[in-house]
Amino acid sequence: MSYWLWYPGDFEIHQGMIQNFSREERGMGWPAYWYMDDCYCNVMFSNEYELKTSTEFTVYAKGTGFVSVDGHKSQLSQSIRCPIGKHKIEVQVGNTQGLPCIYIEGEVIKSDPTWRVGNFIQTEPAGYSDRYTLLSQDPNQMYFAKQAILAQKVTPSKKGVLYDFGQVVNGQIQVDLLNPLIQSVTLCYGESATEASDVEMCYYKQEQVTPESEIRKRAFRYIYIPDINESDVELIAYHEFYPRNHKATFKTDNHIMNEIWKTSQTTYDLCSDWFFIDGVKSDRWIWAGDAYQTNFINQYSNFDEEVDKRTIIALRGHDGIQQHINTIVDYSILWIISIYNHYQMTGDVDFLKFIFKRMQGMIDYLRKQTDELGFIYGRENDWVFIDWLEIDKEGITAAAQLLLVRAYQAFIECGKAIGADVSNYKGLPESLLDQTIKHFWDDDLGCFIDSYVSGKRHVSRHPNIIAIIYGLVSKDKQKSILENVLLNDQIPEITTPYFKFFEQDALCKLGQFQDVYKIIESYWGGMLEQGATTFWEEYNPDDVGVEHYSMYGDKYGKSLCHAWGSSPIYLLGRYFIGLKPTEVGYRKFEIEPHLEMFNEVNCVLPIKGGQVEINKSGGKIKITASRDGGMVKYKGKDYQILKNKMVTLG
Repeated sequence: MSYWLWYPGDFEIHQGMIQNFSREERGMGWPAYWYMDDCYCNVMFSNEYELKTSTEFTVYAKGTGFVSVDGHKSQLSQSIRCPIGKHKIEVQVGNTQGLPCIYIEGEVIKSDPTWRVGNFIQTEPAGYSDRYTLLSQDPNQMYFAKQAILAQKVTPSKKGVLYDFGQVVNGQIQVDLLNPLIQSVTLCYGESATEASDVEMCYYKQEQVTPESEIRKRAFRYIYIPDINESDVELIAYHEFYPRNHKATFKTDNHIMNEIWKTSQTTYDLCSDWFFIDGVKSDRWIWAGDAYQTNFINQYSNFDEEVDKRTIIALRGHDGIQQHINTIVDYSILWIISIYNHYQMTGDVDFLKFIFKRMQGMIDYLRKQTDELGFIYGRENDWVFIDWLEIDKEGITAAAQLLLVRAYQAFIECGKAIGADVSNYKGLPESLLDQTIKHFWDDDLGCFIDSYVSGKRHVSRHPNIIAIIYGLVSKDKQKSILENVLLNDQIPEITTPYFKFFEQDALCKLGQFQDVYKIIESYWGGMLEQGATTFWEEYNPDDVGVEHYSMYGDKYGKSLCHAWGSSPIYLLGRYFIGLKPTEVGYRKFEIEPHLEMFNEVNCVLPIKGGQVEINKSGGKIKITASRDGGMVKYKGKDYQILKNKMVTLG
């Protein structure tokens, strides 16, 4: 088989840049505001063959260049005959407009993973993808499946017509004008009916649209067209999506939980085509914080290793660092931890070796931004985000230090996994954790404060949650955090699904399954009660009406389909079903079910190289796995899981 070949990582970097240039705001393009790499524009491919018979091959390329066989140059797209013997073949390609890449047709000499490619500084094994194996394809394009969707409901009014497509569409509208008296129309887009019907303030609007107009790809559920009658216009939406087979199913006797899972899966699917993006409507950028969480959701839904790798590469770019990922200090830190998480999920040593140099570059970049105590601080033009909720960020924040502790740990563990020398980093996590506890732990309050510099002793949930999810404090401190912060109504509540993810993770780690169950049911269920068909960037139960749609000072600035909103998939799979890897790549895995809230459960979850099935009915839990290596923990006892052999509990 032949593949399109390119410099490794360059497809992801180039297409990631294009993705980050796809945002639109109120008729204006809005390319991402941070530094981004592009692919190398000039590369040299090479391979050696020892032929026992003569053979022919043809090299095709995206770009300009030539083919060299033993130093003799030939044109691209021209059949070349190679005689018996040993030959060195080189192909140089330059492309000022996109990704330089090659495709070679031949019985013996073909473009496959044995080729190497260099950028005239270093040479690496060539990059390729199982999705680009045909000459007719172009790696400068990302291909999507398309589905034609008609409006499920058409509602006329005195001022126009509202079209409801019944789901979020990420694609283009086709307009057919049925009334010859109408020359053009105005398309008003909305994730909500309220937004689409607001002709003046809707986020996306395109005027003077005819059937011949170029209509941009946008995300929406509703289209409102003012000043027409229902019979004047026909609309067809063409939804574009990345085809995939769902590997997970989740059904219980709780209808709300089933809808939460289903809506989470829909949200995840929309935000994880070729890359993990944060939202399909107003943003469309690749953010490291969103990607970090979406990896966990992916692990318990589609187990798509490739989208995870593409996103990690695109976020980082080439070696050498100009600024923090997305300009956010904590996102650079989360990027490092995400690589460890990917390795735990997949056991992919080859990818870890590929990305480790860039990982080390990032950890060194972070180290240079620490003070004499080892604390990382924000510089001018750095954004220490953590969350949208009010946090005392004066000076140095506890949350950032605790994240950095985990990043140090993750980097060292990844280095050891591939035999890299990480001796220079020995002791960093322990030292930083000791200083963080010394300066940020408040004995009187029984928890971490946000900042010791300000003197305010302000307590937010965030650093305390981080300490729990990464296991950075003793059992006594965990108990203190639970009582004084996580179960304390006086501490400001988290309203973003982003940090709700971390908070519920922490509560589950502390055994608070009933509380988490109620929160999932009320918080995510609350969005369903508001008519959500996908989960939002932020949800405040106290908001009413149009308040649910506003954010960033914009009446419709909130994303109603946001990647981090789909975290119930992770929470239900990881803690209620209780599945987790205990060795990298699920060489060994564990299931510790907490299903007391359900009378009936039918669930299938993916693991590396297989799946597990969990069923509960009549007070009994039955578990099977398609491969060996599993262990069930239940009521203080351990039960070994053998391939296709059912374990019955209860």
